[in-house]
Amino acid sequence: MIGLDPVRIPGWDPEPVVAAIARGQARFSDLGIDADLCLVAPDENPEEAIVEALTRKDYACVVVGGGIRKHEPLLELFEKLVNLVRQHAPGAAIAFNSSPEDTADAALRWLR
Repeated sequence: MIGLDPVRIPGWDPEPVVAAIARGQARFSDLGIDADLCLVAPDENPEEAIVEALTRKDYACVVVGGGIRKHEPLLELFEKLVNLVRQHAPGAAIAFNSSPEDTADAALRWLR
């Protein structure tokens, strides 16, 4: 899962999102699915962190979080992210969640 790091986004309370991410990651564990998490801040060279995460191992699916996809000022980052997945994890399906809590369900659409 690649998404925005709520702790590194200034100006709002990250705790509800941090808790939702934890619940989403726990769902992977409940399903017996090994899942990695890559959280980035848009102003801290996110491309480098994304490439490092994508090349760590082979992935069957990469889920892109809504914080990157839905926030129009991050459109360019979203485009870069999709192309980085295509380049560095070409065998991985790309999925999209609707919330941090349904990330496992988004991945399962492509892992079945």
